[in-house]
Amino acid sequence: MYLLLSIILSVVLGYILMIMGPLVGGIIAFGVVVGCIFRGLYLLNDIHKKISNISSEED
Repeated sequence: MYLLLSIILSVVLGYILMIMGPLVGGIIAFGVVVGCIFRGLYLLNDIHKKISNISSEED
């Protein structure tokens, strides 16, 4: 269900960005993509810290 909602929202966002023009839409799209990448890296770093704390306690 969440995948279908995500696809629909992505299509709507893409359509809105295309209407806004290449400059404004491109800047907003770049911000969205880079923001998602940074958020993913932050979550991976958090997971790594939690796993390393668990594995260091076993040694």
